[in-house]
Amino acid sequence: MNRLRCLIFSALAFFALSLSAGENADTLRGGSRYGLGFDLRPAYVVPSNGYVEGDNAMGRPIDKSLSAYLKFGFTLDPKSRLGRLYPQAYQGIGAGVTKFMDARDIGTPFSVYAFQSAPIAHLNSRLSLDYEWNFGASFGWKRYSEEHNPSNGAVGSAINAYINLALMAKWRLNKSWSVFGGVDFTHYSNGNTDYPNSGINMAGLRLGLTYMFNSTKFVADAGVYDIDPGFVYDVAVYGAARKGGFTYDGSRYLIHGHFGVLGFNAGTLYRFNKYFGAGVSLDLQYDEGAGLDGYYAEDSSTDDPKFYRPPFSRQFGAGVSARAEFTMGFFAINVGLGHNVVYKGRDLDGFYQMFTLKTFITPKISINVGYKLLRFTDPGNLMLGVGYRFNGSW
Repeated sequence: MNRLRCLIFSALAFFALSLSAGENADTLRGGSRYGLGFDLRPAYVVPSNGYVEGDNAMGRPIDKSLSAYLKFGFTLDPKSRLGRLYPQAYQGIGAGVTKFMDARDIGTPFSVYAFQSAPIAHLNSRLSLDYEWNFGASFGWKRYSEEHNPSNGAVGSAINAYINLALMAKWRLNKSWSVFGGVDFTHYSNGNTDYPNSGINMAGLRLGLTYMFNSTKFVADAGVYDIDPGFVYDVAVYGAARKGGFTYDGSRYLIHGHFGVLGFNAGTLYRFNKYFGAGVSLDLQYDEGAGLDGYYAEDSSTDDPKFYRPPFSRQFGAGVSARAEFTMGFFAINVGLGHNVVYKGRDLDGFYQMFTLKTFITPKISINVGYKLLRFTDPGNLMLGVGYRFNGSW
């Protein structure tokens, strides 16, 4: 099993871990509600790379897709602490299939994912404006192959990460049935674990319905429970494997194989309320694929290059980032914008951006999966790790 498969399978296991952990099990007892939903998603494929714009075996743009998803979800037990804090959080697992119209060399991917949704605003007693995010893995892609599939310059892996964000109007027909409609955005990529990594982006509509098996009367009031504002302190470690390249004699070359990445974050957040916190973080990262320019062994071939090992200072960066975190139940989404202050060489120069999904398997321990982008456009690396919160909890 390759590294990418291990990373994505581990990410999907986070949700199962969160349900089986003793601290979270209390949130699913007694008053939890369970539902089954169906989504239909027609979408426009965003022309973000040459392949979908028409540089493919068909010789025409790939600009339409249709997806269908089935999902199972639950609310938190209102008698638990998390259930009192987040009574309208609805989360679960889903699976679905996407068909790209008029496309032969990209595949028909099947996705498995965790999701969470909740109201943003209640417009009346039955109508609400909701968000939903999905995160998981997609299988069945026809990946790029120089010999068998050379025209697919967008997808370099048979298994890719799947990320989706939706904004929907939800109408509750009665205590059991709801219908919804809205817009969503989908991103597929392999997180720079293989080339090519242009990925596929889609923007479209979402239509669907949900049935709650053990419904109670819907109450629009989310309750008055909150947390006391204050600081929390987090540390996290993560690892990853990524692809890399080097520049020699004015040309850029890709390198076969993968490079290891090891990172550490230590930061503080001020939690203004149960939903939102902001703060700063010290970010350390060692990347064995950084700083290779100038260390190429010229007696080797650029098709199978060899390198002298660069000094540690050219493969290590220390930066400071501003962080914002949105929390809903045992999930938290953390985003950061930072800049390295200790580094050598272009590979570690400039701004970096971080996006992390945290799943708290206890009130203090989280399993984290995320992605790091460099200079807003350059691919960085996946981040798969564990975090610990010293002060406070969910």
